[in-house]
Amino acid sequence: MSLALSTLVGVVLAGMLLRMPIGFSMLMAGVAYLLVKGQDLGLMAEQVGNGLYNSYVLLAVPLFVFAANIMNAGTVSERIFDFCRILVGRLRGGLAQVDVLVSVIFSGMSGSAIADAAGPGLVTIRQMLKKPEYSRGFAGAVVVASATLGPMIPPSIPMVIYALVSGASVGALFLGGLLPGLCMALLMMAVVQYIAHKRRMPREAPVPRREWPAILLRGALPLSMPIVLLGGIYSGVFTPTEAAAVAALHALVLAAVVFRALSWRSFWGVVLESARASAVITIILAGAFMLNYAFTAEGVPQAMAAWVESLNLSRLQFLFMVNALFLVLGCFLDVSVLLLVFVPMLLPAAKMLGVDLVHFGVLVVLNMMIGLIHPPFGMLLFVTKALTGIPIGEMMREGWLFLAMLLGLLVAMTVFPEIVLWLPQTMGYGS
Repeated sequence: MSLALSTLVGVVLAGMLLRMPIGFSMLMAGVAYLLVKGQDLGLMAEQVGNGLYNSYVLLAVPLFVFAANIMNAGTVSERIFDFCRILVGRLRGGLAQVDVLVSVIFSGMSGSAIADAAGPGLVTIRQMLKKPEYSRGFAGAVVVASATLGPMIPPSIPMVIYALVSGASVGALFLGGLLPGLCMALLMMAVVQYIAHKRRMPREAPVPRREWPAILLRGALPLSMPIVLLGGIYSGVFTPTEAAAVAALHALVLAAVVFRALSWRSFWGVVLESARASAVITIILAGAFMLNYAFTAEGVPQAMAAWVESLNLSRLQFLFMVNALFLVLGCFLDVSVLLLVFVPMLLPAAKMLGVDLVHFGVLVVLNMMIGLIHPPFGMLLFVTKALTGIPIGEMMREGWLFLAMLLGLLVAMTVFPEIVLWLPQTMGYGS
């Protein structure tokens, strides 16, 4: 490892140990790398500028963030909750089952695990905590686990970012995540059913039939968003990036005009929060572009590919190695960092072994979702604790079965790529 590259890695690690925002740590590391190499610092602005402004697909990220925040502010979560209560509320552990189904529907609108936990998740936790049969830890564990559906079921912000660094088709990635996402939901509902029967949880009181028409009508309009988005993308009416703009406009019209649930003050709050979240992502992107330049200049991806080749790994062995790597890194690093820094280093090796980039991308995203629900990083655990006050330890004690289920699905998707690739290939995607 050269002195310049050692300096870059050292500065990043120092910034993380000092709890500096990861985006700023990467930018400082880029500056240190250029100084040690004796290169013009203007090169940093060139790399960041070219990376940000030549990536049309990146426009989808702030637009999907804005759409999710609008939905959370516009009573959509409550409407979907009532709608799902009619469908699965009578099962044992009904409120937990409702939360999983709500997450499936909301996933088709937001593309973000954090937005899912902070919106619909908060609604269902409040309802569960009113019932003595739902412990705090169980309520939090169900919401944290179901929030991982957000980036798996299209649209998906992490898949958009992965498409940026890999060149894979965004549409194919969205299709590739759909079947695994639905499998995740069914398995989560099975886990909830098992726990509910084991603990003899009572059934929820039925919703009076006279209230069904009003509730179904209230919930039908939000359900139109995933239909419009996916129908528009796969019919060719608009691209996935344009779909993000359609999602933002659709959410705004529903919340402000149809539901009349968005005041000017709350709208301004949504704009500020969306700008803040988008700025955080953009800073991380800027730092990652600089790090990727340094790694490419130092030949790190090529060295990684040569190392993998020297191990004589099969395609399956390589994918299991990647799973293990990302499961460990997911304990400590943010999703954006993993996507933007580590995935580009592994892509040459994946291509060399003939790994399908859509299969690889969906596996990587699922790995990162698992990383969001286990400590010490576990961003979803921290978000849920901050919103509800439920201790992380209680959620972990109740959530181990959900975690085991996700790990089992990850193994199945690794061994059987058809789980990911069947739908894209059926719809015309070619490897």
